[in-house]
Amino acid sequence: MYEHLVVFKFNTNITPAEQQGLVDQLLAFRNRIPGILDISAGINVTEETGNIHGYTIGLRVTFEDLESLRAYGPHPVHQEFVKSLDGLLENVIVVDYPKI
Repeated sequence: MYEHLVVFKFNTNITPAEQQGLVDQLLAFRNRIPGILDISAGINVTEETGNIHGYTIGLRVTFEDLESLRAYGPHPVHQEFVKSLDGLLENVIVVDYPKI
């Protein structure tokens, strides 16, 4: 299994409703992209405000194997989501690691 972690920082103020819409799109990956065993996403509500650094949405996806993780990036559903973020993102942090 592999874990895929992503945090999103937007270059514009998006409303809570828009943020929730993005979270809902991310959660819909579960039934649309093969190889996903588990997924969670949400709006950052940490009280550690000094550590937010503008990152407002987090994503965690557990994949069956490395091949599933590799197939995820170019998958049409993922690419559709990426295109929907065009012009909105300032930065994204991605961490992938094998789950032990």
